[in-house]
Amino acid sequence: MSSSSIVARNISVEFPIYENSHRSLKKAVLNLTTGGRIGQDAGRHAVVRAIDDLSFTFSEGERIGLIGHNGSGKTTLLRTLSGVYAPVRGELKVQGKIASLLDVSMGLDPDATGFENIYLRGILDGLKPARIRSKIDEIAEFSELGDYLNLPVRTYSSGMMLRLAFAISTSVEADILIMDEWLSVGDAEFSVKAAERLEGLVGKAALLVVASHDPSLVARVCNRKISMEHGKMVADEPVLPPPEPIDEPLISHTAQLPH
Repeated sequence: MSSSSIVARNISVEFPIYENSHRSLKKAVLNLTTGGRIGQDAGRHAVVRAIDDLSFTFSEGERIGLIGHNGSGKTTLLRTLSGVYAPVRGELKVQGKIASLLDVSMGLDPDATGFENIYLRGILDGLKPARIRSKIDEIAEFSELGDYLNLPVRTYSSGMMLRLAFAISTSVEADILIMDEWLSVGDAEFSVKAAERLEGLVGKAALLVVASHDPSLVARVCNRKISMEHGKMVADEPVLPPPEPIDEPLISHTAQLPH
């Protein structure tokens, strides 16, 4: 069985903005806010280079922490690894099944019931009906939504919707786990349960890539740290173990979602 890995060779991701012939205050402002990453594609259209000529190898056993300011390219890279964006140049090879926790609510149908959404998300994830059915009871129990699962999701509060989305998203079995921040859902009691579930999912993954603004989380979870700036990797170094064991629960490092 092949090891899980992600290998990139000179990949770039660009987003078009406007015709290059358009000279305006807008271009000057965009140059400032994007760190001067505006360039031209082959058709001489102006583009923002969100990911700029990256090459790297992520191997099985690694826990990669991506750090950097907002706009540095972390989330764009995660979405590219997850297949949301395609590189306009270069080559990206992924060995292993990927699970992405980027937007856990993505794909929920507000007019479908909670149970129907469990089926729909399973289908989107490529699961066979029998496999989806085998997961329903566990997802329902974890969400603690009870009879609400028979109602359309549009009748849910935002917290209830996130509980359902989190329960579905973290029921996956994958070789590679992609995360944008360490998520927490719901009230204090449910957040503890969610954190334990997330830790279990991370522990089972052969390869983890997580973006975070929290250096202590990266120090706790990761064994490799990559700093990003203006769509480039400016530092790539091992994460040294702390001098003393850390007993602080990971829930204290979570990005709290509304409830």
